[in-house]
Amino acid sequence: MKTLKTLKVGVIFSLLFLFSQNLLAQKFILSDDGLIDSRAKTKINEIAVETKAKTGLNVYIYAKSTLGLDENVKGKEKFDYIKNYENQILPTLEKPYVLMTMSVEDMHVNLLMSKGLDKFINKDDILDGYVVPLLASKDKNTLFAKVSASMLNGYSAIVDAISEEKKIKIESNADIGNQGKVSSTIWRVFMYTLVVVSLLLYTFAVLRNRKK
Repeated sequence: MKTLKTLKVGVIFSLLFLFSQNLLAQKFILSDDGLIDSRAKTKINEIAVETKAKTGLNVYIYAKSTLGLDENVKGKEKFDYIKNYENQILPTLEKPYVLMTMSVEDMHVNLLMSKGLDKFINKDDILDGYVVPLLASKDKNTLFAKVSASMLNGYSAIVDAISEEKKIKIESNADIGNQGKVSSTIWRVFMYTLVVVSLLLYTFAVLRNRKK
């Protein structure tokens, strides 16, 4: 009888622990509007919990189909609207934080972080090397797949930068990090090749016209 009671207590404790872990995990994806695949969300949450436990840093995602911006709003007005929108999110975050935001219809991606983190987290490198290329790729993948891949890839790159600075290993991110770097390298090589080929073709066309 005593053994059964102990077993019940153990089961209840395990369930409560799993429930609390799940609640902790879900808080890192603040919004996704159904744009991120459930498998990608699971992986992101897994990485988030381990990163928080080992470094104390909170890495968040806020993804939306649209921020409610009128399509006629352009330039500085659009920039100010989005900035104000993002500034309303920041007070709700636990510090220190890194926040990756995205709005599909507004064609917007951004990276915001607590003071001092920009010393080892390169915003432009992560967005231009790991996020934008996947979102902008012209292939047969659906928008749903592109958003999922870009958010996971960008998230992994952020955690890579954190783990490198802290000199620790985030086990749940180990397999993603290397793949992200490979994808980024391939994209950059492709873009550089495209630019060089375009310049060569342009030069060839100019020289040919001069000969005529």
